[in-house]
Amino acid sequence: NTGAMVLETFRKAEDLPDWSEDKKRKALISEGSLSSSPPRLRRGAEGGVVGTRNQKVLLILPQTFMNESGKSLKNLQLTTKNLQQGKKKIKEITNLAVIHDDLDIPFGKYKISFNKSSGGHHGVESIMKAVKTEAFVRVRVGIASSASAVTKSQEEKAVEKIILGKFTPDQMAEFKKLAKNIAEGLHCLITESREKAMSQYHA
Repeated sequence: NTGAMVLETFRKAEDLPDWSEDKKRKALISEGSLSSSPPRLRRGAEGGVVGTRNQKVLLILPQTFMNESGKSLKNLQLTTKNLQQGKKKIKEITNLAVIHDDLDIPFGKYKISFNKSSGGHHGVESIMKAVKTEAFVRVRVGIASSASAVTKSQEEKAVEKIILGKFTPDQMAEFKKLAKNIAEGLHCLITESREKAMSQYHA
């Protein structure tokens, strides 16, 4: 549940509304607006958010099976534009970011990527199928157990153990710090630009 944990960290950092159930999407949602300043620069004396809120956001936390995550994007208003890729044009989604765990990245690291293949992640594949493109932003949160990322040849049980395993107390402390950094990267992505977020926020 690393993606969900990061999203909850972001929701709290931005003082967005509590989660509510959306039965049509089979998801929990939180809808609100972001301030133009990142969380670390806009805390008032009493801990509340200060500054103008002018960027609307919708957080979606799917309650489906992981490999059916795309169902939670039902009736979502996506903004698209054409992206030149070689000699052909593809559809780019400009207002979607997907947060998920990634076995190709070591624990404690993350990357903000754009227009990449699913890498065999079934949840990402479901979303790509739902939106009919790979051209959207993904925040890939590392869960590999060592500096050497998990390879395709590893046994299924070993991979499952990593995905379903729980963090140790030390790992949880490290992950909480990472999640705060990712939350700032998401703020930059939404309020400024994809390019700036990708260049400045990674670990």
